[in-house]
Amino acid sequence: MAEFIYWIGMAAVAVSALTGVMEAERKEVDLIGATFVAVATALGGGTLRDLLLNRNIFWIADQTYLITAVLCGFAAFFVLRKREIEARWFLIPDAIGLALFTAIGTQAALQWHAPWLAASLLGVITGVFGGILRDVLCNEIPLVMRGGELYASAAWAGALLFISLQELGVHEVWSSTATMAFILVIRLAAIRYHLTLPAFPVKR
Repeated sequence: MAEFIYWIGMAAVAVSALTGVMEAERKEVDLIGATFVAVATALGGGTLRDLLLNRNIFWIADQTYLITAVLCGFAAFFVLRKREIEARWFLIPDAIGLALFTAIGTQAALQWHAPWLAASLLGVITGVFGGILRDVLCNEIPLVMRGGELYASAAWAGALLFISLQELGVHEVWSSTATMAFILVIRLAAIRYHLTLPAFPVKR
């Protein structure tokens, strides 16, 4: 189980680093700038989660996460320099990163004996905070704050699903897999069919 969670976390770091570089590419930053955004995106959510739980920060305890973020940032930078990718394709790896990190974050919070509501919110923080850092560094309104398709709400629903499955005694591997698939499906469906929450009307 620990190995499964480890590699899911590593995959989340790699995917999130990619989304960081994809966003940075639109701002025409250099290699170091793009890599900095990639690392902040990949590690930001888990860092805040660990600080709130008062536990060892995951990428300091195991610098393989940091190495992965840096290498993926470098690789993505050189690939994107040679091949332009439409902005809409940014949303797919972002949705994958959201799903992976939310599941990992919720599980980590439960293992640290956080109450169920706090654990669900820590899962959301793990899923969305890296993206907030990415958007702020790139001088954009954070995706989670924009009026539009379901984002943080998809992560929260997935976190609550994970907690419910754990209460029912479902094995952690299956709980994590179901949670990640659930969040990914909701997020992609929201993008495809423009599913949104009620919002304040635009003032003219």
